Amino acid sequence: MAARGKTRRFPTAYKLKAIKRVERGEGVLPVARDLGISRKILHDWIKVWRAQGPDGLNRKPGPKPGPRKLQSLATYDDKRSALARANARIAELERLVGRQQMDLDFFRQALRALERPAEGKPVSASSKSSKA
Repeated sequence: MAARGKTRRFPTAYKLKAIKRVERGEGVLPVARDLGISRKILHDWIKVWRAQGPDGLNRKPGPKPGPRKLQSLATYDDKRSALARANARIAELERLVGRQQMDLDFFRQALRALERPAEGKPVSASSKSSKA
């Protein structure tokens, strides 16, 4: 078997012979073992052969041939404006969280100030009894 990570290339005739053996009734696993390939590779060859014929078997890996679809400018502008709206919403939410954090800090300080008596002032009896 080939070293891991290295892609082996097989001629179209070799692939067709393997497919014909499976079509004649031999099992996929025995044929794959006999050829030293994985079952998945053989299944992929059969799938491509059934879908595209022999021409599909020798297609090189990579981008599919044919013209590429380009996005229309309107679609690009829609996506761009959607991104701008999302960024504006994020900024708005960040400002809101910042204001809430300031409010929270203010109330925490006020609560701490109420919890400890100010220096020099006597603590009333009612506040002593409520703490106990």
